[in-house]
Amino acid sequence: MMNRVASSVFALAMSQVLLPAALAEDAETEALKARIEKLEADNAKLMAMVERLVDAAEIDRISPAPTATPDNGETTVEYRETPGAIGIDPSYGYKLTDHAEGVNKKRILQLKARQSGELDRVVTLSGGITAIADYQTSNRDDKFGYLMRHPTLNNQIGDTASEAVLHNATLAATANLTDDITAYIEFLYDPEQSFGSGTITSLTRNQVQLRRGYVMWGNLDKTPLYAAIGKMDTPFGMNDTVSPFTNSTVWHSFAGLAYGAEVGYLKDGLSLRAMAIQGGAQFRAANTSVDGTNVPSKLNNFAVDANYTADLGEGNDVMLGASYEHGSPYCQSYPVVHFNPCDDNNPAWSTYGAMDYGPFRILAEYAQTTDVWPGSEVPDLTNPLSQYAAQKTKSYMLGGRYGFGTEVEDGLMQSALSLEFSTFVAGDEGAPWENQDQWVLGYSRYLVANVNLFGELIHVDGYAPLNFVSGGNLDDGSTWSDRDGKTDVILVGAQAAF
Repeated sequence: MMNRVASSVFALAMSQVLLPAALAEDAETEALKARIEKLEADNAKLMAMVERLVDAAEIDRISPAPTATPDNGETTVEYRETPGAIGIDPSYGYKLTDHAEGVNKKRILQLKARQSGELDRVVTLSGGITAIADYQTSNRDDKFGYLMRHPTLNNQIGDTASEAVLHNATLAATANLTDDITAYIEFLYDPEQSFGSGTITSLTRNQVQLRRGYVMWGNLDKTPLYAAIGKMDTPFGMNDTVSPFTNSTVWHSFAGLAYGAEVGYLKDGLSLRAMAIQGGAQFRAANTSVDGTNVPSKLNNFAVDANYTADLGEGNDVMLGASYEHGSPYCQSYPVVHFNPCDDNNPAWSTYGAMDYGPFRILAEYAQTTDVWPGSEVPDLTNPLSQYAAQKTKSYMLGGRYGFGTEVEDGLMQSALSLEFSTFVAGDEGAPWENQDQWVLGYSRYLVANVNLFGELIHVDGYAPLNFVSGGNLDDGSTWSDRDGKTDVILVGAQAAF
């Protein structure tokens, strides 16, 4: 009897303890179920909203990776081309970001691409990247004359140098704002040719810059006239090369980059360009005095260019052109330092030509200042180097390329061999800074139109860096320039773009 009473009392006590807990658990479960149902409903609404937005915007998704299909041992690549708001065009992207050819004709490239329907999106994204590996030797310690990297003691010491590096990378966007208005921006990373101090791993040389940017008016279907304002290549010379990677010394000497406003005419093979260039020392190869300073506070420089291309039939043509620049960079007095102010401007002129005939491409160019370069002579008569008189600055090149193999794209052969000579003449005959010659033997292999594998053999005679070219930085009054310096380079690399 006592056991039954105890059991009843125990059961009653436990029910008082467990019943509230069970009731609370049931309430929490119901609340959790309600929250889950609400989240599912909200998620369904969001998914429906996203689908409506995608359908309304008609966004063009980036094409999937190209598929390669064998065809008699050859590789062909097809890209899906679908008009839309944002997209890519690998062939256009390669031409746009290429540093070797068409270097000062980006606006013309874009106008023609819009006319042909190649740029049929609101925004076309482009990018390029070049990676290289090379081995260099010099007959002078710490003096390497190869110009595709700035020849400084900070980065190359001894009589041999080697590297495997990223030479440059570019990201760009071309926007079709209206039928007549095009906007362009281009970001560049180039530690090997940066003007920053230190080594190629220093933060000062590892910066990304807005290399080019402009707004352009033009529509070749309506008018042969066009105009642009912004930061762009100056219309002076051709500055192209037949080599797969190495720029000619003409490019290094006279290819300009500056703020300014350009107007142009393009029709029936005739191209006319004129650019009002901001004064002072610009980014590359343009310098005019602004009240005795290098401050770019006046629009007092300009360049003009004219060329004509004659169609020879069957895809062959020949082009001849000439340019004039009011203020070249060769206006500084001794000692010469990049971007220093000038007492007066030193104009320059250029003439050039190109011929495409069958598998051959031939380039030739000559550029020269109209007056002597003041800094090419030493003013101190007690210095033995003062015997060398000031000279007009000159640069010229001649090169040829032979394409062979299958045709990757219209006019572009799968393989090419090239040979080019170019020179920079900075001083009087016999001066340590008299000249720097460059020979380049090159080979290209295009996997597709936007991927190029290349190799080069380069020989450089002379060592004449622009900074302190005639001296002024050494205590004994001598110069680090050396007309007998020799540099040899073997180089391989890859250039790709989208």
